[in-house]
Amino acid sequence: MDNNQAMDRRRTVQASRSPMEALEQLPALVLLERIPVPTLAVLRDGTIVFANRAFAEMVGCDADEVVSLKFHDVFYAAPTTESVLSVVDGLANMVVELAHKDGSIVRALMSRSALRRSDDQIALATFQDLTEHLWVNEP
Repeated sequence: MDNNQAMDRRRTVQASRSPMEALEQLPALVLLERIPVPTLAVLRDGTIVFANRAFAEMVGCDADEVVSLKFHDVFYAAPTTESVLSVVDGLANMVVELAHKDGSIVRALMSRSALRRSDDQIALATFQDLTEHLWVNEP
């Protein structure tokens, strides 16, 4: 089977599925990478396990660079005495300060973690970059 036949077969299968079936088959990481909303996943010990392209661009890095960092390398002034998951929970729906690669500060509204069970070992949050808005509106 040549490459064109494989592509035609894949299109036929995709065309026969409903939009909901297509969404159900989409891996979560693919979806998180494709959304234009900055998204970050971090473990209890501060290990960053996922950053989508939008988050990486917001802090001036590649996604691979972000996942080589720890939570406290990215978050300014975050408490170090608590577990990172507790810190993320405490900062939910607040403006946080993030370290940009060029040394500047990015201010962003951080969501509550999408993973909310008490036994979750990971926090997954989204961000809205407010830096420019806050610069324009500061007295």
